[in-house]
Amino acid sequence: VQLQACGGGLVQPGGSLRLTCATSGLTLDYYAIGWFRQAPGKEHEGVSCISSKDGSIYYADSVKGRFTISKDNANVYLQMNSLKPEDTAVYYCAAGLYANASPNPRVYRYWGQGTQVTVSS
Repeated sequence: VQLQACGGGLVQPGGSLRLTCATSGLTLDYYAIGWFRQAPGKEHEGVSCISSKDGSIYYADSVKGRFTISKDNANVYLQMNSLKPEDTAVYYCAAGLYANASPNPRVYRYWGQGTQVTVSS
């Protein structure tokens, strides 16, 4: 199982980015995929998750109304709009077999390398 997060970059406040989690070695229909982020000096935070098990979707309160998670056969996307400086972090995607959409990182067994998102003017 391999996960590759990409799409990060430098964007001004109010801007948008679309992150992609490219998966291989797994059947996405059997997994939940979560997006997590970690900023310097802060704990790991579950940002958004989507589950194929029950169709559930989770958003952290801090991103509701601004971020949208979606998926196709092999990729999971995180559309990030109205970005704020506090969204600056390394973003990771992770996969959990037969999992619900949970922000608990312990649910996810497989993790990809992160992609840096920097929101700054």
